[in-house]
Amino acid sequence: MRLGMPQWAGTLAVKAAAFITVMCCALAALLGVLVHVSVTNQTVGQARDLALSRLADATQAYEAGDALLPGAGVDPEGLPSPLRSLAAAGQRGTMVSRHRGRPTMWAAGPAAGHRALAVEVDYSQQSRTIAGLDNSILWSSGVAIGVTVLLGVFAVTRVTRRLHGTARVARRITAGDLDARVDDPRTKDPTRPQDEVAVVAAALDTMASSLQSKLLSEQRFTADVAHELRTPLTGLHAAAELLPAGRPTELVRDRVAALRTLTEDLLEISRLDTGRERLEVDSEELGALVRRVVRASGTDTEVRVVADAWVETDRRRLERVLGNLVANAHKHGGPPVVLTVDGPVVTVRDHGAGYPGYLVAHGPQRFRTEGGAKGHGLGLTIALGQAEVLGARLSFANAVDGGAVATLQLPVSE
Repeated sequence: MRLGMPQWAGTLAVKAAAFITVMCCALAALLGVLVHVSVTNQTVGQARDLALSRLADATQAYEAGDALLPGAGVDPEGLPSPLRSLAAAGQRGTMVSRHRGRPTMWAAGPAAGHRALAVEVDYSQQSRTIAGLDNSILWSSGVAIGVTVLLGVFAVTRVTRRLHGTARVARRITAGDLDARVDDPRTKDPTRPQDEVAVVAAALDTMASSLQSKLLSEQRFTADVAHELRTPLTGLHAAAELLPAGRPTELVRDRVAALRTLTEDLLEISRLDTGRERLEVDSEELGALVRRVVRASGTDTEVRVVADAWVETDRRRLERVLGNLVANAHKHGGPPVVLTVDGPVVTVRDHGAGYPGYLVAHGPQRFRTEGGAKGHGLGLTIALGQAEVLGARLSFANAVDGGAVATLQLPVSE
């Protein structure tokens, strides 16, 4: 079974843990080598001094013709060849080797007849001391590395958890939850030191508050303007109906109707922005519903029902979404316009120039059009808002062989 990493563990935590581990290993290795070299040099130096001192005593006894002490002899068995050659050349030296299964420190000097006078000193105790020191260095280094890595990972993961929390709040704000805040406790107490994560959290909270205030102001302004326009437009519409028949009257009535439609669209958008819309859910047959929408639109739209479905939805809002999509396809696209039902998925496709790049990438934006298109961008904005109220997913794309494709994925009732 493969163990997964916790959600808060990410690249930063892994890199920090790896960096701490490498640095601890390097530091432990450096200190271990320094201690090993220092103690080994000291131990070998002491053994060498003892061997040379015994060699001096053996040389004095050899020159005086006295018997040599135990451990001393001329060309003794086991004397290393390099040391024997050095003594035969008239020089003195020392060397550590294994003799009779144990570490031995040899000291040799010249004797008569190009022979070597040598003494041996048991080096077992010093060798065990160095081996024990090496084991202690390895164990202590392992424990120190483990403890340091655990403490370092604990410290780093505290930071990464806060960073991931800040990222989650940023994603919630991006998704439209403008009430989301990080609320880092360090930002609420000015006496506490403010680290970089706290500074980022405070900046994100400030940005969200400012953005929320501006959006609320825009929503209030849109709603106020739309409400204020309704009364004079009603009077203007009534006055236009009293005008005598003729071309100027038709133009006035057409512009008044367009202004009334724009005002109603603004009011609907302001209601959607408040997020207080309530659904009136009922069971609807999708194929019959789309046919009603097409008949009501009065357009030449082909309806294809690949697989019909019953959905639990708000009929009025769904008709509004599909009506806007069909109207937009005829107004800004090219024939033929095809509305297809495939289970809970409804697509509206035209064969025109396709959606602008910004719309495919970021969705419809009110009062923005490109390529000389006429309109205010409110129809698709309303369709997207009503789809969100329905719990549906509305996406926009361009077909490979040309034309715009709007896809409405309705929720499936369990």
